Order: sequence, then structure tokens, then C-alpha cells
Amino acid sequence: MLGLFFGKEPWFRAKRFGYGAGLPFKWQGWAVLGVYLMAMIGLALLADNEKAIPTIVTVALMLIITGIFVVIVRNHTEGGWKWRGL
Repeated sequence: MLGLFFGKEPWFRAKRFGYGAGLPFKWQGWAVLGVYLMAMIGLALLADNEKAIPTIVTVALMLIITGIFVVIVRNHTEGGWKWRGL
């Protein structure tokens, strides 16, 4: 099962115009996007509660998780990340 996540096949479509990735087209991409969104929502809810964790720690965790997400998406984008113009 983990072998499905360690391959180099694309999970995200390249943007038609601009730089970066579009929406996922494989279930692995949707799973990664879902986990990322749940992590961000969970951290935001923890930050809302003053006794849970300090805001600076929440922001740092959000930046780290976003960085990991960007690396995963970049490595699994069809055609890679490059500028696509008119």
C-alpha cells in the first residue's frame, strides 16, 4: 500500500496558464490534499484556543506542513512546474 505513495507518477495536473499545479486527478493527490486541509483546520482550531499551543508555534507548524505539501505536489505534478503562458 505504501508503494502507491513512493512512486514518481503524477497525481496533479499542471496549470494550463501560469506556474504551479492544478487540481489532483489521482486518488493519492486527493488524499494528500485532504490530509493537508485537515492539518491546517486542526491547527487553526488549536490556535483559537489560547490554552492549547502558542500562536507562534501554530504558525511555525503551518509553515512546515505547507512546505512539505508544496514539495510533494511539485514532485508529483504532470510535466513539472514551469511557466505556461498564452
